[in-house]
Amino acid sequence: MIEQENRHGARRLNEPSGVALTLTYEGNPIPAYRGDTVATALLAAGVRVFKITEVAGEPRAGFCYSGRCSDCLMIIDGQANRRACVTPVEDGMDVRIQHGLGAAEREVQS
Repeated sequence: MIEQENRHGARRLNEPSGVALTLTYEGNPIPAYRGDTVATALLAAGVRVFKITEVAGEPRAGFCYSGRCSDCLMIIDGQANRRACVTPVEDGMDVRIQHGLGAAEREVQS
C-alpha cells in the first residue's frame, strides 16, 4: 500500500484543480489532476522511487525535473525510458518502476 500522507514534505503549491484522474503505480491507484505530470502526481502521493539504477541498483526519484537527466525514467503504459517529469498524466495510465535500462535490457538478457 502506498503511503498517502506525505511525510517527506512534497506538496502541491496550490489546491488541486481541474479534472480528477487516476493512474496506477505498481498496481496501486494514485490520484492526479489534469495538468499534472506523472512525477507531480507520484510525489504528491508520497512515492519516492521512479527507477532503480542499472549499475548500483539504487532507487531514484528524479533530479532536475526539467527533462534533462535520466533519474525519472519509468515504464509508462508499457513503454520504457519515459521521463515522468515531463509526461502529462492521462486517466488510467499504468506506471511502473524502471529497473536498469528498462524493457529493452530485459529482452536482451532473457
